[in-house]
Amino acid sequence: MACSHDSCCPTTVSGEDGTAPRWRRALWIGLIVNAGFFLTEIVGGVMAGSASLQADALDFFGDAVNYAISLIVVGMGLRWRSRAALLKGATMLAFAFWVLGNTAWHVWIGTVPEAETMGVIGAAALLANGGVALMLYRFRTGDANMRSVWICSRNDVLGNVAVLLAAAGVFGTRTGWPDVVVAAIMGGLGLHGGWQIVRQARREVGMDMATLSPAR
Repeated sequence: MACSHDSCCPTTVSGEDGTAPRWRRALWIGLIVNAGFFLTEIVGGVMAGSASLQADALDFFGDAVNYAISLIVVGMGLRWRSRAALLKGATMLAFAFWVLGNTAWHVWIGTVPEAETMGVIGAAALLANGGVALMLYRFRTGDANMRSVWICSRNDVLGNVAVLLAAAGVFGTRTGWPDVVVAAIMGGLGLHGGWQIVRQARREVGMDMATLSPAR
């Protein structure tokens, strides 16, 4: 049964019911996949001149950092996990602003990317991220730290689908507009996801501080 309120979820991370080993294993797999595809997509995005591939690559990098932070705070108290989630949310927001700026640059110079390269790399990334998202689905209702990892994974899958749509659009129109439109949408998703994480983490930090305050 999914948690019906925030306070019930953190106890499942501490290992009392045996979920901590599975959580760590999922994080390690996610970290390896995201780090590998960051390198693949950033090189492919630059070579193909694709704003959406570069946006997806930076998202992979941000997620790899987020998984690493989550591994560090596994087993720690709610306060530390929530603070880690705040950092991850801020990272997502920063990358989202970078994506939007990079997209504006591609619009300015009128880049027409290579649709074939976009399609091949996007399809491979979708398969990898789909597997990671399925693995992390069971943790989607946890605390802000766990939920932030799920949101990152979900956004990755949506981003990969969007890259494939952009590749098809570029191939069909022979213009760069489908690529930059998708990149802008991905930047918007990053802003929305980052804000969701920051909002929940701030609420959890407030709850934790309230429990530590001496009764008057």
